[in-house]
Amino acid sequence: MPSRQKKVIFCIAGLLSFGCALSVAVAIGTQFWVKGTILCKTGAQLVNATGPELDKFVGEISYGLFHGQRVKQCGLGGRPFQFSFFPDLLEAIPASIHVSVILFSAVVIIFSLVAAAFFMYNAFGNPYETLHGPLGLYLWNFISCSCGCLVMILFASEVKLHRLSEKIANYKEGNFVYKTHSEEFDRSFWIILFCFTVHFLNILLIRVSGIQFPFQESKETDTSTGAADLMY
Repeated sequence: MPSRQKKVIFCIAGLLSFGCALSVAVAIGTQFWVKGTILCKTGAQLVNATGPELDKFVGEISYGLFHGQRVKQCGLGGRPFQFSFFPDLLEAIPASIHVSVILFSAVVIIFSLVAAAFFMYNAFGNPYETLHGPLGLYLWNFISCSCGCLVMILFASEVKLHRLSEKIANYKEGNFVYKTHSEEFDRSFWIILFCFTVHFLNILLIRVSGIQFPFQESKETDTSTGAADLMY
């Protein structure tokens, strides 16, 4: 591929990686990872609420990685409450998984910035082999892609398997029991999926630019070396 087209591809991939870093950084600080509704089970059972009456006992909840908000509905009107995971909810949530989600999100930001820098370096600089050259481009994007996938898997397991919304709603609730009524991932979670897709596409762009995958290059090098040994 001509060098000008390769520069254009690397510049586009670099801008996409930089955009991913900014998007994930913004997503981490928001509370728009999960939104849903919480049913006050105790209150609904006390009055035998069904149909439209049940709406009086359905509150709302939304949260991110650090803080969130819930609205209690127990038949007496909504009561909003703000909460934070650190240090308030560490006893109630699976803390190891939650901290891992935050750490892997930070890794996505760091290596997205590294990938963006190396794309620009390969476009306008004089890269040499090893991590500054094609191998580095594949490596940084693969790390970002893998960590983005881990963030989604760990957070989804925390929410769905460990029933994170119910644990938040029932934290220090002595008189009422809350149950998840509806739940869905919000836009900040889908930003992680978008960034995962972008880094995967970046790997394809590197291949389209004419750079072989690292394991393909090693095979070709071994073959050529073996032929040279036979000649001599």
